[in-house]
Amino acid sequence: MAELHPEIATVTARVVERSAPSRKAYLDLIARERESGVHRPMLNCGNLAHGFAASGEDKPAIKAGRAMNIGIVTAYNDMLSAHQPYGRYPEQIKIFAREVGATAQVAGGVPAMCDGVTQGQRGMELSLFSRDTIALSTAVALSHGMFDGAALLGICDKIVPGLLIGALRFGHLPMILIPAGPMPSGLANKEKQRIRQLYAEGKVGRDELLESESASYHGAGTCTFYGTANSNQMMMDVMGLHMPGASFINPGTKLRQAVTRAAVHRLAAIGANGNEYRPLGLCVDEKAIVNAVVGLLATGGSTNHAIHLPAIARAAGIVLDWEDFDRLSAVVPQVAKVYPNGSGDVNHFHAAGGMSYVIASLIDAGLLHDDLLTVAGSRLRDHARDPKLIEDELVFEEAPDHSHDESILRAPANAFKADGGMRLVKGNLGRATFKTSAVDSSRWTVEAPVRVFDDQDDVMAAFKAGELERDVVVVVRFQGPRANGMPELHKLTPQLGVLQDRGFKVALVTDGRMSGASGKVPAAIHLTPEALGGGPLARLRDGDVVRLSAEEGSLEALVDAQDWEARAQAVPPPPAFGTGRELFAFMRHGADGAEQGASAMLAAAGL
Repeated sequence: MAELHPEIATVTARVVERSAPSRKAYLDLIARERESGVHRPMLNCGNLAHGFAASGEDKPAIKAGRAMNIGIVTAYNDMLSAHQPYGRYPEQIKIFAREVGATAQVAGGVPAMCDGVTQGQRGMELSLFSRDTIALSTAVALSHGMFDGAALLGICDKIVPGLLIGALRFGHLPMILIPAGPMPSGLANKEKQRIRQLYAEGKVGRDELLESESASYHGAGTCTFYGTANSNQMMMDVMGLHMPGASFINPGTKLRQAVTRAAVHRLAAIGANGNEYRPLGLCVDEKAIVNAVVGLLATGGSTNHAIHLPAIARAAGIVLDWEDFDRLSAVVPQVAKVYPNGSGDVNHFHAAGGMSYVIASLIDAGLLHDDLLTVAGSRLRDHARDPKLIEDELVFEEAPDHSHDESILRAPANAFKADGGMRLVKGNLGRATFKTSAVDSSRWTVEAPVRVFDDQDDVMAAFKAGELERDVVVVVRFQGPRANGMPELHKLTPQLGVLQDRGFKVALVTDGRMSGASGKVPAAIHLTPEALGGGPLARLRDGDVVRLSAEEGSLEALVDAQDWEARAQAVPPPPAFGTGRELFAFMRHGADGAEQGASAMLAAAGL
């Protein structure tokens, strides 16, 4: 194993130093909570009786207080394909817990939005804030003091970050995240993208588009492209918060159930009363957070985590910024090409060697911290294993020593790209994220006149009217967390792709979001400070020239400095009502910047 890369060590030291006061406060908190917080021995008899009243055959064990009681926090609903398999998990987890002398109860449910359903719709304006709602719901679930550990059931975009943020405030408890796996591969993602673009051009109708979409998203399990949901699973692996190899086993298989069973057995073994106590708050430390960033960069994961990871880190008293991402990206090679960065999906990635190969090869290259406190081993390398069933017995085999498909997965020494494909761009418009891994390098710099919009539907209308048939930087502003909840703008990807394919230089600049499925168009996203409240994006006017360059790390409005400073801010659109958006006004009003995690909840808590 190589020594840790010096820049990984330097960034980690930078995070440790910056976080020292807040991390100490956090560790003091979880130590106090373990000693004197709310837990079963402290509950009054009336409290306790309410807690086990409906626990059936587990009532004697919970009443006696000698067995570990696992709280199940579930994000189940059966509209969201990724979470549909969770419907039967609580029953199974209770059985698996009894096998090792433990008990389990459903502590609570958390909401789980499907960004695929809400994409381009009003509900998308609730999406980012659903993360904090999930964190709050997790805290409510665990607040009863009935539980000695927790099984966290969640997969998708905001759900895993929300579960972790809430759970970390109960960081004295051991916890394991339990995934449900991706759906089997359907229509190839490249073909799906082709049909979407044809629809945008008016060359196929709605029936053909719907047939394509339903052939791609066709069953239970996570969507198979490498967006935010599957990036979540990768991060839990490199942080050591899953059972080894748990992420990408398809739902409904015997192996999937066997790994879930092993997770419950393991959770029962790492409680405070045993010899392997592994509280979540100690597992999630500065090294684990840096590993999450490294894994994200190495695999070309979702840029949404430029928002979520700082928020997760804050919940554990750790301060992470976009400079850390940028510095790590410069030295972490891209070892995976999974759609939208390549043609294969996550099932193909898993078959090529998957996360066990990624973890082992990155540790060998000195790019991941191996010395982590993980849920299932003595170091992270113990997670570089693949679960297999041999005569119905679960075993964990060592990672393969080579990739089984180098068009999808490679060793760091033979990487697809020398850097991690996520750049910080900054200038007189603010700071933003540019995901280069999905964009051809010939398009990493775009300089063109802007067309400014305050609503993505207006972009669609301008495209249909032929008003964007030129070199153009499309600016979509008042899309930040304080303006309208920072919706994702994937709805624009096919149209911008059409313009690019017609030979125009095209880029997107926005204070809104695009995730790991953002595709081939260069985009400066998550721009902060946002337009609402004084961000410089509100000064831009149609026809101004903007230069966006990943090579230079720059995002500049090429406007005379005196003129720029004298300009008035554009008037923001009025707050939206309907689809429940008005109920989230307090989250919009209190949200801090994208680089801090865009969270009113964490800001109000002083975290």
